Amino acid sequence: MMSVASDWSHGRITSIKGESTLAVVIPARDEEGTIGQVVSAIAAELGGLVDELVVMDSLSSDRTAAVATDAGARVHSVADVRPDLGVHPGKGEALWKSQFVTSADVVAFIDADLTEWGTHFVLGVVGPLLADPRVVLSRGFYDRVLDIDGDVTLEGGRVTELMARPWLTLFRPELGSMVQPLAGEWAIRRNVFERLHVPIGYGVEFSTLLDVYDEWGIDSIAQVDLGRRAHRHQNIHDLSVMAVEILATAERRRTRTAEPAATDAFSADVQLARLSEHRQWSYRAVPVTERPPASTLIGPLD
Repeated sequence: MMSVASDWSHGRITSIKGESTLAVVIPARDEEGTIGQVVSAIAAELGGLVDELVVMDSLSSDRTAAVATDAGARVHSVADVRPDLGVHPGKGEALWKSQFVTSADVVAFIDADLTEWGTHFVLGVVGPLLADPRVVLSRGFYDRVLDIDGDVTLEGGRVTELMARPWLTLFRPELGSMVQPLAGEWAIRRNVFERLHVPIGYGVEFSTLLDVYDEWGIDSIAQVDLGRRAHRHQNIHDLSVMAVEILATAERRRTRTAEPAATDAFSADVQLARLSEHRQWSYRAVPVTERPPASTLIGPLD
C-alpha cells in the first residue's frame, strides 16, 4: 500500500481515529537545538489528535529534556524507565523503553533533529493504520535534503542506498520496493511492536521492517510519501558504525526459519577498525545488543 501525505489530512484523521489512541514518541540525545520546534509544532497543530506526546531522553548531556518539557512534551530519561532492566545508549533503546511509559494503540516515531519537515509527517504515517486494520506498520519516505558545504542535493540516504536496499534486493526481494527502509518517521500498532525484538541502536527500523514482513507479510506494510525532509547529517565514520549495526541486525534474520523464542535476548558488541592517516589502527565499539519483546517484561514503572 502506498499513499501520499496529502491523502491524510487533519480532518480525515479526525474522522477515522474513532476510539483509537495515538502516541507520538520522539527519541532524542543532545538535540536542544531542534527538539523544541519539533515538540511545539506537534503540540500546537495536533494537540487534539495526539493522546500522548513523549520525548525519550537518551542520556543527553545538554538541555534537551528541559527544552522538550517547556515545549509541551512529557519527558522520560531512558535511565529512569524500568531501571531494573538496565540502560543502553542508542535510538532503539529509547524506542523500546517508550513502551513502558505509553499506552496508546498506535505509536508514531519522529526524529528529534528535523529542520525541514511538517506535522503532516505524523498524520501521514498514522493514516494507513487508522484506515485499514490489515496494516500493522506504516513507513514514511521523502526526498532527503543533503547540504554539503552549500551544495544542496536530494538523495535517499547513503547507508540506505549503498547497504540496506541492496541487502533487501538480495535477501528479501519483495521488500525491494521499500523506498527508505531506514527512515526515522514510522508508526506501528502497539500490540505488534511489543512482540518484537528491538536492537538498541540504529538497527531498530530495519529489524521492525523485516520482522513485520516475515510474520505478517507485505500487505501489512504501508508506505507514505512525506515530501521533503532535512536534518543533521552524520559523517562517514559514524555512518560506518550505523552500517555495521544494521548488517548485524539483518544477518540475524537472513536465514531464519522461525521467530526467536520470546525470552531470547541478543547481547554482544563488535569492534569496528579504522586506519588513520598516520597508519595507526583505532577501534570503535559497535553495540549490536537486542532487547527482548516488551510483552515478556510487563511490569510497573519505577
